Amino acid sequence: MEFDRIDRHILQILQGDATVPIQQIGEKVGLSHNACWRRIKRLEESGIVRKRVALVDPGKVGYGVTVFVTVRTSHHTEAWLDKFARGVAALPEGMEFYRTSGDVDYLLKVLVSDIAEYDRFYKKLIAIAPLSDVSSNFAMEQVKYSTEVPV
Repeated sequence: MEFDRIDRHILQILQGDATVPIQQIGEKVGLSHNACWRRIKRLEESGIVRKRVALVDPGKVGYGVTVFVTVRTSHHTEAWLDKFARGVAALPEGMEFYRTSGDVDYLLKVLVSDIAEYDRFYKKLIAIAPLSDVSSNFAMEQVKYSTEVPV
């Protein structure tokens, strides 16, 4: 898909506030309402815009503890990964899940209300599949947070 400066500008606006009316977006980028709507539809249909969502403050809804969990395993088969990935995906506390290179095999970002809730999460995590090591790092302060991809 061709991707130009107008598309980039539309993405910047939508990433900042997905509720901005199409008419306003069109005015900001120099397009008519219909032309802007077609561009946004094309960005959505191509998968560049995955979805438009509301961002919720975790602390204000009871999830004030962010934990980064590193996982090591001695199992590296596709079947093991599939089982582990499906199991982790089913845990609502798990916000992000990455397979990584280096000393750690997997990295998870977890949101919980307190240490006791993390302990319950940990017990569910280690029951999913055989793991060699699980290490937890509790975030003390969020220094930067952004959902905006630089375009």
